[in-house]
Parts: sequence; structure tokens; C-alpha cells
Amino acid sequence: MAVTAAMIKELRTITGAGMSICKEVLVEAQGNMDKAQEILRQKGLAAAAKKAGRIAAEGLVDIYVSDDEKIGAIVEVNSETDFVAKNNDFKSYVHDVAAQAVNSTSSDIENFLNEKWQNTDLTVKEELSQKIAVIGENLNIRRVIKFETDGSIISYIHAGGKVGVMLELSCEKDEKIEEFGKNICMQIAAMNPKFVSRNDVSQEFINKEREILTQQALNEGKPANIAEKMVNGRLNKELKEFCLMDQEYVKDNELTIRQYVENISKETGKNISIKRFVRFATGEGLEKKEENFAEEVSKAMKN
Repeated sequence: MAVTAAMIKELRTITGAGMSICKEVLVEAQGNMDKAQEILRQKGLAAAAKKAGRIAAEGLVDIYVSDDEKIGAIVEVNSETDFVAKNNDFKSYVHDVAAQAVNSTSSDIENFLNEKWQNTDLTVKEELSQKIAVIGENLNIRRVIKFETDGSIISYIHAGGKVGVMLELSCEKDEKIEEFGKNICMQIAAMNPKFVSRNDVSQEFINKEREILTQQALNEGKPANIAEKMVNGRLNKELKEFCLMDQEYVKDNELTIRQYVENISKETGKNISIKRFVRFATGEGLEKKEENFAEEVSKAMKN
């Protein structure tokens, strides 16, 4: 596959590596973006895994939970400017999108956009087009995830909608469980784990990480036997960061999250387990349009 300037720019945006290096690894990877990121990590030239999730676009994350707390939906809706993201009309619209998602039967965003919008003859996509016309700025319903449970759903919105976390617990909710769930949501918002526990980490993921870490160590000039020992240590450290249950509890670093769950289970007499979670950060993985403040103010005033 031919390597284009757009591909080089995209890889630079994701990884922060230099343009010439991005071109070099894309050629080596034959245009495969994922492979190119792996090569950069192997060479120690970019922390791609950490930089890929940086916040780079405007908009809001919102969560809607049903009255019985058995169904929840988290959505991200993007806007062009932060002015619109702070607009009450836009905030209300994003909340309505989350409410739509709770009642949705769609399994992907395309089908969701083609559903009927609430109590109207319009589709979700047509209502979005009308909202764009009213607000005067391009908007995008980027992603939607819905949970249904026999336990309880707890949600947390941070920084006015910049980060949202939706959590499923195995047990019914009371005041103590609500507090516990909020604390876990704040942990997820702050520490951004990828998995609940090591049981959720696929062997494919571990093999790929081991391959990348091994190549890193070899590129540092370490002998193969030393590299293997280094990789085991580095992989274990990564898994502690990636797995929620292994993380230090941010509100009490004497505890891991696993120990915190065990303590609350004993205290409440409930068998508490964290079933799953989802964390959205507004604009993660997207490139923010560069626009100086004066131009942004002028545009907002015109709109």
C-alpha cells in the first residue's frame, strides 16, 4: 500500500513521533497503521498506547440510566468548538441522545442513526441535521454503548462531560453500594484501566505485548536471557496498570481495588463483583481542529 501524507500525519497525531520517523515505519509496515504503531513502540520512539487516547476534540459525554437502574447508555456527541459544548441547548440534546440510546435496540451507530427519534417522524440522523442547522456548527454522534443488568448500573460524569464512566455491579444498589460504585467510577475516570481483571485479558493481547516489550529490550542492547527477565517484569507492571482490580486505590493507596471490593463486601454482607465498565473521554483519538482563541470567539458570536 502506498504511504500518503495523510497517513503520515495521522500516525504523528496518534503517537507524537517525528514526521520522518512516521514515514519510515509506515513504509516498513506497508501502510498498516496498527503495525506502524507497534514498530514505533518496539523502537522506543513513541508511547503510542498512552498517547492514542489523548483528548483532542470538543463535545460532551453523557449517561442516561433507567428509573429501575437496570439499563444504562453512555454516548459521546462531538461539536466543533468548546463554546457549543457549553451551550445549554447542546447539553440538553446530548442528554436526549443518551435517553434515546437507553430505549434503542441497535447494535451499531449506523442502525442507531436510522432509528425513529423519540416521538417524531424523524430519524435520529434527521434530528441531528436539524440540530446542526439550529446550532450552526457540525455535530456528530460518535459512539453509543448500552448496558442491561440484573444487578445495578452506576454512572459518573467528570469535568462537566469531558469524561464519563458507566459501571455494572453484580448486586442491588443501596446507599453504601452507591458510594462504593461512585468511588470505583472515579478510579476508572482517573486511572483509565483497560480490563476489570487479568481474567479478562486475552492471550492474544499478552502475546502481542510480550512481543513488543521483547523487541524494546533487544533494541536497548540487552542479551536475550536478560531481555526475557525484563519483559516478565515490564509485562507484570503493565497488567497492574491495565487491570482495574490490580490498581492501587487512588483514595487509599494502602489498598488495591481488589482489597477495597473485598472490604466493602464484608462490610455490607453482599457478594459484590464488578461485571464491566466503559469509559469515554471526549474526543479521544481525534485530532482537534487548530483555531486561535480570537477566531473561535468571532465564530461563536457570528453563530
